[in-house]
Amino acid sequence: MTQASYPALRLRRTRASAWSRAMHAENRLNPSDFIWPLFVTEGSQMEEPIKSLPGVSRWSVDLIVERAREAHAAGIPCLALFPNTQPERRSDDGVEALNPDNLMCRAIRAIKDAVPDIGILTDVALDPYTAHGQDGLLDEAGYVVNDATIDMLIGQSLNQAAAGADIIAPSDMMDGRVGAIREALEEEGHANVQIMAYAAKYASAFYGPFRDAVGSGGLLKGNKKTYQMDPANSQEALREVALDIAEGADSVMVKPGLPYLDIIARVKDRFEVPVFAYQVSGEYAMLEAAAAVGAGDRDALVLETLLAFKRAGCSGVLTYHALHAARLLGA
Repeated sequence: MTQASYPALRLRRTRASAWSRAMHAENRLNPSDFIWPLFVTEGSQMEEPIKSLPGVSRWSVDLIVERAREAHAAGIPCLALFPNTQPERRSDDGVEALNPDNLMCRAIRAIKDAVPDIGILTDVALDPYTAHGQDGLLDEAGYVVNDATIDMLIGQSLNQAAAGADIIAPSDMMDGRVGAIREALEEEGHANVQIMAYAAKYASAFYGPFRDAVGSGGLLKGNKKTYQMDPANSQEALREVALDIAEGADSVMVKPGLPYLDIIARVKDRFEVPVFAYQVSGEYAMLEAAAAVGAGDRDALVLETLLAFKRAGCSGVLTYHALHAARLLGA
């Protein structure tokens, strides 16, 4: 490419004023870019602040409805729901995931009744329901088995779709689960229910506060390295994404977010499909901690990190800062 040289070309010219910077901006944030993760708990008028996630709480179903109204008013198009299942409802086989009146299904129905125009994304994995905290079923040696887990995930997906979920998001990383879920949704008349596959989910150190939020942190036996991805690998992520797209995923997700911007960019460049990122609990907690000690302006930190996802190629971001960011953008 032929290009002029200094001083005929001064790149600072277009940065010299606010109106020009706005006009030349390559990426912009909008509240419609955000999906807001919310944690549901039992009870009525119940708010349970999560110590490791300052500013984030678990909400009972009636108060989750209020959060949905706030999100809709702020222009956020979709909520991601995660249940905090009571210990007595957890079991080795996670069968509570199949209960049509479980906490997740009750929250879906309540939100859809009150705010029918907002989207609902539901997590599909067994860790909120298992007594051992793993995402799938275990064999006698404690290994997470693949195909038997898929059978449970199919039932969980159909249960959530029947309750009114708009997007099924398998986060378990079992091989073949996207195709199996897609086939089951089609057969049961849920052709318009989307699948957002956690296609490149890494066995990350950034998930700790989330596990506190859903009540699985203290239960987890071992680790999840036999099914979640090794943080050392990037080529493997492309293979995972290719498989999920071939099996019928409508969109794919990279998780965590900021430490994996390179993966997001490679996935977008290679496949040209809608790519989402999950700015996970540990990322959120670090930003809040930095702002709390004066290491940076909270609003600026939040918006800059979210813009980084757009620059890397994301169609949207799951972020606990969604409501705050949407209100900043709408101000």
